[in-house]
Amino acid sequence: MAEAEDLVADIEALEAKLAEAKRSITSRFIGQERVVDLTLSALLCGGHALLIGLPGLGKTRLVETLSTVMGLYGNRIQFTPDLMPADILGSEVLETGADGARAFKFIEGPIFCQLLMADEINRASPRTQSALLQAMQEKVVTVAGETRKLEAPFHVLATQNPIEQEGTYPLPEAQLDRFLVQIDVPYPDRATERDILMATTGIEEAEAHEVFDGASLIAAQQLLRRMPVGDAVVEMILDLVRTFRPDDPSAPEAVRDMVAWGPGPRAAQALMMTVRARALLQGRLAPSPEDVLDMARPVLVHRMALTFSARARGEDLGRLIDEIAGGMMRSEAAA
Repeated sequence: MAEAEDLVADIEALEAKLAEAKRSITSRFIGQERVVDLTLSALLCGGHALLIGLPGLGKTRLVETLSTVMGLYGNRIQFTPDLMPADILGSEVLETGADGARAFKFIEGPIFCQLLMADEINRASPRTQSALLQAMQEKVVTVAGETRKLEAPFHVLATQNPIEQEGTYPLPEAQLDRFLVQIDVPYPDRATERDILMATTGIEEAEAHEVFDGASLIAAQQLLRRMPVGDAVVEMILDLVRTFRPDDPSAPEAVRDMVAWGPGPRAAQALMMTVRARALLQGRLAPSPEDVLDMARPVLVHRMALTFSARARGEDLGRLIDEIAGGMMRSEAAA
């Protein structure tokens, strides 16, 4: 009983801290509350996020603000077609000492940080993109046969322009699966855009302040894993993930017709974590089926693919996820 009371007290304290962090972030990244919540969810879960949006929507500003508020040492890499793996990971150089002796010295690349912004990640070649895979999954990098551990916590927030595809290299499925969530950054509404104009074109701009640091973020990530998840939510996650596998007996006709391949077990793991994060950000002690419905699209949309015929018909994968997850939610409510 005492352990449960301590857990409740710890969660409530973290909720207050997260509310302060959100206020600090939204003082500079105005509006777009869902984008902020999803990005914070990725950090709370210890994962990485892929932000999809047109240029000028504030993606870089969001990452810079997060670095300040979360107290993380950040670096930014502008991905270009001529970027090489050594430009990200680092390389060994031959140095001559004062005594004339020569030795190799490792020069760390920008990946040695806590919050890495990979800007326009799809502009780099597959060889360079692959340099991130080991770091994103195992939190280490191997250069010249030596494995070096990255500082914890380590997060990658990558951006991608969904419109301009000339000179780009689509991310391979293995790399997409490393991203906990895909976050669509839309245009702001008129009122929000007016607030942005007034706040960013004057003499002074709002400054974000530090709320977390690396140690407190790691503690929050560990606390998140202690949050209880009810059996109904677990079963809904399993039902949802398996429904989108076209070869599964539970898959509806629309999925069999439109989906080439569906999400794997890592998607279910991501849902288990992100529904907890959403509940936490909303001031609740445990996730609900509504959390599963809300997180379905950002967790699943980059872990699935449409068939060629579905793409030719102009079908939309996000809309399919929303429709089927919404139908499951309605069935749950009716039962």
